[in-house]
Amino acid sequence: MNLHLNGKVVLVTGGAKGIGAAIVRAAAAEGAIPVIVDRDAEAARKRHDELPAGEIVVAELSAAESCYAAVQKTIERFGRLDALVNNAGVNDKVGLEHGSPEQYVESLGRNLLHYYNMAHYALPHLKKSRGAIVNISSKTALTGQGGTSGYASAKGAILALTREWAAELLNYGIRVNAIVPAEVMTPLYRQWLDTFPNPDEKLTAILAKIPLEQRMTTPDEIAAMVVFLLSAQAGHITGQHLFVDGGYVHLDRALT
Repeated sequence: MNLHLNGKVVLVTGGAKGIGAAIVRAAAAEGAIPVIVDRDAEAARKRHDELPAGEIVVAELSAAESCYAAVQKTIERFGRLDALVNNAGVNDKVGLEHGSPEQYVESLGRNLLHYYNMAHYALPHLKKSRGAIVNISSKTALTGQGGTSGYASAKGAILALTREWAAELLNYGIRVNAIVPAEVMTPLYRQWLDTFPNPDEKLTAILAKIPLEQRMTTPDEIAAMVVFLLSAQAGHITGQHLFVDGGYVHLDRALT
C-alpha cells in the first residue's frame, strides 16, 4: 500500500526512543521527512544518523517557548509541516496519596500541556498543508492504574482534546486522531519493570492478561497505525481513538 507520504514533513515529539523512535523509522520508510523533537540529544543524534533525511530539535517541551521554537526550526529548515505526532511523556507516578498539588501540576506539564502547545504553534502550517495530527494517549486514561494521577488525567485529557480538535479543525481539512496503547515494551517500560523485586515475574503476570497471543504490543505496531492515520489512505478518519493493544482494554477478562 502506498501511503503517499513521500516528502511529507512529520514532526514527532519524544522521537528519539521507544514508540517515538518507531514512528520516526516508519515515517522515514514511507519516504517522509521526520523531525525528531526530544530532550535526549545523544539519542536523537543516534536516531537521526539512521535516517536518509530529517532534522533534530533538542528541547524540553514543558516550556511553551520550546514548543514554538521546535515548530519554527522545522519551518526554517523545510518550509512546511505536514503532520504532528504528539508522543512525548512519562508515567511519573504522581499519585493522589503519594504526591502533592505541586507535583501534580508538574506532571501535567510533562504529559499534557505540550500537546496543546505543539498543536497551537503547528496549526498555521498544518492549515496550509491540510495536514494531520496524531496524539499518543494510554490505556490508563480508561482503566486507571493506581498511583499515577498526573499521567492518567493527562492521557484522559488527550483523548478529549483529540475529539475537540477534530471538531474545531474540520473546516481546514485537518484530521486529528489518537492512538491508545496498553502494554508496549519501551525503555521507559523496562525501567518501570525493574522497580519491582522480581521484574520477570511481574512481566509474566502482565503478559498473561493480554488477550491476543499473551504478548506485548511492539512499538513498530503502534508506529504502523500512526503512519496510516497520517496518510491519505486514512483520509476520512478523524476524531477517533484507536486501540492498538491486543484486546487488552475491551475484551472480556475471562478470556485470559
